[in-house]
Amino acid sequence: MGPNLIALAIPLFFVGIAVELAVAKKRGVRAYRLGDAIADMGCGVTQQLVSNLLGGWVTLAAYAWVFEHRLFDVPTTWLPWVAALFGVEFAYYWWHRLSHEVNLLWAAHVVHHHSEDYNLAVALRQSVTTWATSLPFWMPLALLGIPVFPFAVLLGVTTLYQFWIHTELIKPLGVLEKWLNTPALHRVHHAINPRYLDKNHGATFSIFDRLFGTWEPETEPCVYGTTAPLKSFNPLWAQVERYVELVRLARRAPTVFDSLKVFVASPGWRPEWMGEAGKRDPAVKYDVSAARPVKQYVFWQWLVLLGLTFVFLMWGQSTPLTWKLAFSGWIAVSVGSIPGLLEGRRWAKPLEALRWVGGAGVLAGFLFTVA
Repeated sequence: MGPNLIALAIPLFFVGIAVELAVAKKRGVRAYRLGDAIADMGCGVTQQLVSNLLGGWVTLAAYAWVFEHRLFDVPTTWLPWVAALFGVEFAYYWWHRLSHEVNLLWAAHVVHHHSEDYNLAVALRQSVTTWATSLPFWMPLALLGIPVFPFAVLLGVTTLYQFWIHTELIKPLGVLEKWLNTPALHRVHHAINPRYLDKNHGATFSIFDRLFGTWEPETEPCVYGTTAPLKSFNPLWAQVERYVELVRLARRAPTVFDSLKVFVASPGWRPEWMGEAGKRDPAVKYDVSAARPVKQYVFWQWLVLLGLTFVFLMWGQSTPLTWKLAFSGWIAVSVGSIPGLLEGRRWAKPLEALRWVGGAGVLAGFLFTVA
């Protein structure tokens, strides 16, 4: 499957978040809120689980199959790497841009935009279906003869690069922004300010944004999130909410044509039959008030969950499939129940009790398997 650079980099992600927290505290800035950060990381956990069990394997297997039927051979030992660097960037730009222009693609990508804060944890907020929506954009690279290993490495490097640009603590970087994607340019991308919508789609570079007219510098304070807010810290709901909404709208559509158009139209398409869209007051962020003991419980349970998830991603590959599925299911339940406690959902306490019972069962099953 190639190197899982994302899993390997998880400790570095948390070092970066710790440094950002320290710098923000020194500057007197509140960079994180507990619920929003948990939602961000929970989306990342679920995305990595799906990638570990399915998405990553399917992507590279499909890429390898298409490469076997390639139209060209890329000569020399270094040219495939250069081709992969710019090919991945070009394919990423068009996947990213169309993910803001086509509802079905936006349903996957919107997960990354739900956060109303902007910090390094937001970089971890990823969709479980992005691998499927991006798959068709990678296949032309294989067809053109870019080998699997350079593609996999450059895709991982491109993803890792985007971690550091999710912060408000780094100011605009001047002339570098004509060539590279930077924190200021990506802040614009995440903002809902009218002049910033659907701008700066590059991954590592900004050259394709400049070439295709989607480059926009940061000139006014950014307001983050989505124009129709999620109003939830539940990572599982965040993963499916937009798909549920598309199906609901398609069922309400007055004609078959309109039902189909729901999935391929722009997210901004809003005919009269849809009614008014939910709007967000830019000055108000979704938040919850929880008792201090609840916050402490949630915080420590979340740290334990992140640690166990990292161990699973790094060293759980050789375990039986049934155990991997059981442990992945337990993590998924945890990702839902822990934020539910913070939000005071009625179902959260029973689900948390079930999580503890299920965790004990998974542990016992694993010990029995390896005994």
